[in-house]
Amino acid sequence: MNIINQQSPREIRQLIRNGEWHKPTSSLANGFIQANLAVLPKEMAFEFLLFCQRNPKSCPLIDVTEPGSFIPELSAPTADLRTDLPKYRIYRDGILTEERDQITDLWTDDMVGFLIGCSFTFEEALINNGIPIRHNEENCNVPMYRTSIPAVKAGRFEGPTVVSMRPMPEKDVIRAVQVTSRFPSVHGAPVHIGNPEGIGIRNLNQPDFGDRVTVKEGEVPVFWACGVTPQAIAMHVKPEIMITHAPGHMFITDLKTEEISVI
Repeated sequence: MNIINQQSPREIRQLIRNGEWHKPTSSLANGFIQANLAVLPKEMAFEFLLFCQRNPKSCPLIDVTEPGSFIPELSAPTADLRTDLPKYRIYRDGILTEERDQITDLWTDDMVGFLIGCSFTFEEALINNGIPIRHNEENCNVPMYRTSIPAVKAGRFEGPTVVSMRPMPEKDVIRAVQVTSRFPSVHGAPVHIGNPEGIGIRNLNQPDFGDRVTVKEGEVPVFWACGVTPQAIAMHVKPEIMITHAPGHMFITDLKTEEISVI
């Protein structure tokens, strides 16, 4: 096992801050909640907060910073949202203009950071139940797709729901639903099982975000709502600036997974 898998969330964030980890964070800090990031100016923050409230499957809120603060006080009070994710994306007027490993120079005194639950959090529970995680097996990022499922509109925020996909043997699907239903704060149960075209996905081999993974004969694709949805919303709504994590490159909190699980 890579030594980083055995380190605490704070130690892993320090490695990221020091530029020593640039890859996706799936399988890191098992037992702790991982989160998607969305950063917007204060002027848009209430509408986005309302959007998250109305779309709890795709945007389950873990923490929200005070305007101007880059410290997520409730989930990781020693962290810095400007430096502690492996990779960030910058959207300007709805266009992805760059990816970078820190956003210190972009953070202004009216920025609000939103941390949104990530499905990487429940992958350990799936593995413990004997359910394979294909993107870990193939050492790549989880595949993510825009769907025909519309998000519930809030103010100017509207657009398509994004899903992540994990293929698995048909015999494991019911157990996967049971296991992930315990974690509503990190997307919970799947939103769709089986036929991709039923939610507007034409080709599983061409994900909109992340990487293609192998779907073996006899396996079923299972789809969970995804915290990359705000990036699809940014492309649709075109705010002047919106900063997000790069898909798969999450923020690792100090919150334990079991703290948000439903018994």
